Amino acid sequence: MNLALLALTITAGAIVTSPLQAQDLPSEAEGPVVKDPANTIVVTGTRSAGRSALEAAVPVDVVSEEELNATGYADLNRALNFLEPSVNSPRAATTATAANTRPITLRGLSPDQTLVLVNGKRRHTNAVLNVNNSIGRGSAGVDLDTIPQNAIQRIEILRDGAAAQYGSDAIGGVVNIILKDDAQGASFELLGGITEEGDGLNGLASTSGGLPIGRGGHLTLSALVRAQEATNRAFVDQRFDRVTYRIGDPEASLFGGSVNFGLPLGDAELYGFGTVAQKISNNGAGFRVPGTSLLYPDGFLPVIEPHIWDGSGTLGISADLGGIALDLSQTYGRNEADFRVFDTVNVSLGLDSPTSFDSGGVTYEQYVTDFGVSRSLGLLAGGNIAAGAQYRRETYAIREGEPAASTGVGADGFAGFAPRRPVNEARDAFAFYLDAELRPIEALLIGGAVRYDEYDDSGGETTWRVSARADLTEGLALRGAIGTAFRAPSLQQQNFSAVQGALSAGQLVSVATLPVSDPIARALGAGDLRPERSRNYSAGIVLEPTPRLAFTLDAFHIQIDDRIALSEQLRGAAVNAILAGAGIVGFSQVRFFTNAVDTRTTGVEATARWSASLSPETRASMDVGFALYDTELESLRANPVLPTLPLLGEKSILFLTEAQPRDKLTVQAVVEHRSVSARAALTRFGTYTSQPLVETQTFDGGTSFDLSLSYALSSAIMLTAGVQNLFDDRPEEIADQARFIAATGGSFPTGEETPLGVNGRSYFVQLRGNF
Repeated sequence: MNLALLALTITAGAIVTSPLQAQDLPSEAEGPVVKDPANTIVVTGTRSAGRSALEAAVPVDVVSEEELNATGYADLNRALNFLEPSVNSPRAATTATAANTRPITLRGLSPDQTLVLVNGKRRHTNAVLNVNNSIGRGSAGVDLDTIPQNAIQRIEILRDGAAAQYGSDAIGGVVNIILKDDAQGASFELLGGITEEGDGLNGLASTSGGLPIGRGGHLTLSALVRAQEATNRAFVDQRFDRVTYRIGDPEASLFGGSVNFGLPLGDAELYGFGTVAQKISNNGAGFRVPGTSLLYPDGFLPVIEPHIWDGSGTLGISADLGGIALDLSQTYGRNEADFRVFDTVNVSLGLDSPTSFDSGGVTYEQYVTDFGVSRSLGLLAGGNIAAGAQYRRETYAIREGEPAASTGVGADGFAGFAPRRPVNEARDAFAFYLDAELRPIEALLIGGAVRYDEYDDSGGETTWRVSARADLTEGLALRGAIGTAFRAPSLQQQNFSAVQGALSAGQLVSVATLPVSDPIARALGAGDLRPERSRNYSAGIVLEPTPRLAFTLDAFHIQIDDRIALSEQLRGAAVNAILAGAGIVGFSQVRFFTNAVDTRTTGVEATARWSASLSPETRASMDVGFALYDTELESLRANPVLPTLPLLGEKSILFLTEAQPRDKLTVQAVVEHRSVSARAALTRFGTYTSQPLVETQTFDGGTSFDLSLSYALSSAIMLTAGVQNLFDDRPEEIADQARFIAATGGSFPTGEETPLGVNGRSYFVQLRGNF
């Protein structure tokens, strides 16, 4: 793809077709203007209007569009990873499901323990389940990459359990993505980058614009196209004296768009919004050595390529009837992934084997009907009460791949989807909630919420939450919350079935992931999945000594029982006997989902924000964030059928407890003078512990120091150039690599858990305009 030509074409079209006048950047006489996200009115974590992030009873971070753009990262996950201390987005490099779908985690938990909303409405999750040995193993989170970054006005991150307000999944917190609602103006962005080593060339072109509709309405449209070449940091394979693996960012392309509209109708408003995206990416599986197939005398590297189609739309109406606010909406979301594997072979077919295969696909759909009513209370110093109901229907289906992909031992790299029984499942869920806030006096805010959710496949669950905030003096407040949360087992976890290659004790083997209802899984200890249940406690302090200086400090405790995890890759004589008895030859190890563990996570999070006018023409700001986490295993249940086969081994336990950074520090500093601005950012990841091959190892998380310089070419055009990871910090290498030369050739630079990524120093140039 010619990135430059594509970008210029889209941008030129946006500029030529826009009849709108340039929106001036701040003039030199006026001085620069910097928005303070901490003073933004938030809608997450409360159903009361007019409250800023610093006034909330629970911690809420606000990330603005400007802050996202300033990072120079083309994907939303990486931008958040280097802005927010509570967010982790590991850069898996070789695993097909983790490297090609990019969810995030909050507070060191799993991706599916964070609820993602768009404009306050529940976002659908991935159809693709992460079954690889990487962070989020066994989860199907939300791929933020499918939401066009240029369509985002801001992101609100609620760092607290909120299932009593929003339902299943909100154990670690809530990410609410607020879309642009412009009624006028247009913008564009061109972004290009490359690594120090000359690979990973990437480019992005996007445009967004708003139009007035009706009387006081808006229609906002956004479009984005992005492409990147692969990076490769694999070491030379010592068996063959050449690079045989691909370890780095995948080759990828993305096309996305969004719409957001609001049309006033007297005392009501008809509103709607939606996003669409198509993503194609690929990365290499494990290298197959010479002698594996006569079709590849020098060996071969299978390439797995998922084609992902994602779409979501919401249509609703809100009204104010005599002080009572009503809202009714319908949301539909769909994520579909079709897999192809090429540069490979099915050795069971001999010389007649194809070299590319249709591996099948997975589809997830979600329908959500929401109805809510709320009104302000005139009691005492004021308050708010809200009630509502929700109906949700989910479907999950697996499309079987072509027979040649799964025949015999199957296609190397990914034998595809060939479930032992057809998978086309659905379920219904209903919920009812009550939410209230009251100020007995102006300085005290008390909140409470209760919610009941009923799933037709996993039963009912009642959750509750109590929060409070006391303003002791002007600029000093205490806040805290206590509550319960839950997460219902996903349809993906209950029904996923596939066979693929994976490392086991440093050796490449074929592993089957089976649904818990499969007779083989039952024979090995699987049982019906139960919902996860959690208890959340938090307490914090907010200090705002001046309007330009603010600090927050929050401590929390999250106890999760019956945590759902993907079991160990079960192997050995007992497994072999069961597989042989069933006539299985396509795989030698088995795994399934299980409620095997209870965990406890404690932590502390701190933020500081400062801004000042150094002169009439110069302004400076600084944001500092720090997070410290500790997750411990409370209990591990034994295999009820084969007690000698543990359901979870050390590697799987580490993914749940210690494989994410124990602490994280983020610093962003900006100085603006007339038409020039400079930004410096530091992200320091703490240590993490994992088992990439056999030995357990504690890795240093690494540090990225980023610099950028921006210059206003005109009142509407801004040019930025920057460097990411200036000091070229790289992840720590695997310690026991030399023991597995025969299996991997010493090719792996590090494990899949690195939050820093393997690319090293990178450069970017960005051109942005507002009209």
